[in-house]
Amino acid sequence: MKNKWLVFAVCAVLLIAAPLVVQQFGHAWVRIMATALLYVLLALGLNLIVGYAGLLDLGYVAFYAVGAYMYALLASPHLFETFPAVKAMFPNGLHAPIWLVVPLAAALAAIAGVLLGTPVLKLRGDYLAIVTLGFGEIIRVFLNNLEHPVNITNGPRGLDRIDPMRIFGLNFGKALDIGGFKIASVTLYYWLFLVLVVFSVIICHRLELSRIGRAWMAIREDEVAAKAMGINTRNMKLLAFGMGATFGGVSGSMFAAFQGFVSPESFSLMESIMIVAMVVLGGMGHLPGVILGALLLAALPEVLRYVASPLQEMTGGRLDASILRQLLIALAMIVIMLLRPRGLWPPAEHGKAAPVPAAQR
Repeated sequence: MKNKWLVFAVCAVLLIAAPLVVQQFGHAWVRIMATALLYVLLALGLNLIVGYAGLLDLGYVAFYAVGAYMYALLASPHLFETFPAVKAMFPNGLHAPIWLVVPLAAALAAIAGVLLGTPVLKLRGDYLAIVTLGFGEIIRVFLNNLEHPVNITNGPRGLDRIDPMRIFGLNFGKALDIGGFKIASVTLYYWLFLVLVVFSVIICHRLELSRIGRAWMAIREDEVAAKAMGINTRNMKLLAFGMGATFGGVSGSMFAAFQGFVSPESFSLMESIMIVAMVVLGGMGHLPGVILGALLLAALPEVLRYVASPLQEMTGGRLDASILRQLLIALAMIVIMLLRPRGLWPPAEHGKAAPVPAAQR
């Protein structure tokens, strides 16, 4: 037990100190680390739906979009400038605190998750995937066109001038100066995302060990048998969609504050597929594997920038660097799935007989 807590303490110190060291080489690397943590949050939420409950959701990015646009509308001057009534009610502008943003983002995304889950309760497999995929695309198109007749989302132009996150008067949009040592804004966001990831891992772990988690896994293995055992599969599925969506909503609000700009292009189908790939490649239903998959797939495109550019130069510029990068990612995913079909770090297999020792054969 002592060794276990010692490992946790060392990992905590390394994770906290990492951006302070990396920011010496450029803030772009810290931004990559912070973005990777956001994807870990998303992958943890989707793991509740796909990994635990066994419900293939290809429209998970819709919950991400709901949280992002909710924060953008509450923390940008768009509503203030568009609607005179809002300007009259809030003469100093809308500047929502984090204590309002996070619960509201989680609640709105949970409602969206239940709205998605209700009509698809009896669908399975490919049919469920197609319907959830359509839901994600509907939300993106909806955000893209909700400019006329009333301009709410500002259409394809997106929402900008979004306030940075503030906690106890600490502005995450400005560097923090402590005794002459400057801590970059992106480092502050990294620490905020790290706290949320740790909190989310604890929640997911407790859920996995709870009656709810065992009910989800029973539905994943055999829904008919789970129903015969007395599990209310309808409520359990809705709970999986709702709880998984809350992670997406909170991640979206953090993304809007971090970027300072949101547009429908940030919530495309490719984002949903990447999040599903993180869960599948890491190891469905296994928290360490999901985190590993999210970190690898979030960082891989950025690392491959340094590989794709030289290859582009070798071909005389005939190959586009972004397309080549996507090709390399696809090849890496294919190799992983061939060598590790259950994921890079799959859960331990249960129910198999233990191997008989050689001396007893």
